[in-house]
Amino acid sequence: MMKAMPAGVKAVYGVETYVQSVVDHALLHLIKVRASLINGCGFCIDMHTKDAVKEGETTQRLFGLAAWREVSFYDETERAALALTDAVTKLGDHGVPDEVWDDAVKHFGEEGTLNLVLAIGTINLWNRLAISTKAQPPVVN
Repeated sequence: MMKAMPAGVKAVYGVETYVQSVVDHALLHLIKVRASLINGCGFCIDMHTKDAVKEGETTQRLFGLAAWREVSFYDETERAALALTDAVTKLGDHGVPDEVWDDAVKHFGEEGTLNLVLAIGTINLWNRLAISTKAQPPVVN
């Protein structure tokens, strides 16, 4: 992608840089892994789980993202962000349910919630780019 459309990749990195400056990094890792799990993006799952572990996230919480509603590893704020991640990533005919939006605003405020939507949208774009181009994670021996 960098060879074929360097300006496009640079533009997405610009949004990524903004998101990283306004969203808590631990929460951002959870969002990125959860959206990547929903989308089935092996490249991004590999990258973001490794990044999360390097920054102190536990493997239990990362594995738990596959069934986050069923486990008690996440606090109310994280649950609000994960529910928003699910709703935005699986955006259906009716958009984000009001109760999901209202819960996110309760925990993050309007600007914080919009920043989360931008973070979710950005990882969804990266997922679509990686899946479309058949990007593969490096094999570790």
